[in-house]
Amino acid sequence: MDKPSRAASDTVFYGVLSCLEKQTFVPGQRLIEADLATAFGVSRNSIREALQRLVAEGVIELLKHKGAVIRVLGFKETMAVLDVAELMSGLLLRSASMNREAQKPRDVLEQSLQEMVDADTVRDDLSFNRSRRQFYRALLDLADNRELRRLFPMIGMPLVYAQYRLPSLQQIRIQDYRLFLDVVLHNRVDVAEDIGRRHVQNVRACICENYSRR
Repeated sequence: MDKPSRAASDTVFYGVLSCLEKQTFVPGQRLIEADLATAFGVSRNSIREALQRLVAEGVIELLKHKGAVIRVLGFKETMAVLDVAELMSGLLLRSASMNREAQKPRDVLEQSLQEMVDADTVRDDLSFNRSRRQFYRALLDLADNRELRRLFPMIGMPLVYAQYRLPSLQQIRIQDYRLFLDVVLHNRVDVAEDIGRRHVQNVRACICENYSRR
């Protein structure tokens, strides 16, 4: 794939993920190539390339007679995603906490967390999600692990959060991200992995409680 084609594919790939966060797209929704090409201003070939990437990362699936559809996670599938996310989050935070030198990502962590708190206060979900992405990018910068950077976005959490839009999840994030920040700023390597994993455990407990009420 040449650079212009890759850039166009990226526009669609990240655009679909962004639309999931904004609730412009929802799980189970059909994605029509012509509509996507118009919405993102790219060629049909670029749309197909992006859709194949989204299939590979488990965000969409190609169904006979329906085409590309945003994947709907069953409860068991959601738990499987969270099992992987728990391990990866522990590794991410432990790796990030070992970095004693890079100051800029630390500054970004502090700023992003404050922006999330501010966004939550005014119920600005778009700003909250944008700052959350910046927060995790800073953690990945601190972790400085190429494989982790490659694999972490593929876990499937965007689908989980798209299906479970629970107000309590946002509060869990803010509380746990404060612990993340403390771990990184004070290089608390000894507890980092446990705190990273506990965050996903908290998310799992919240989702399970919600599911049990249905």
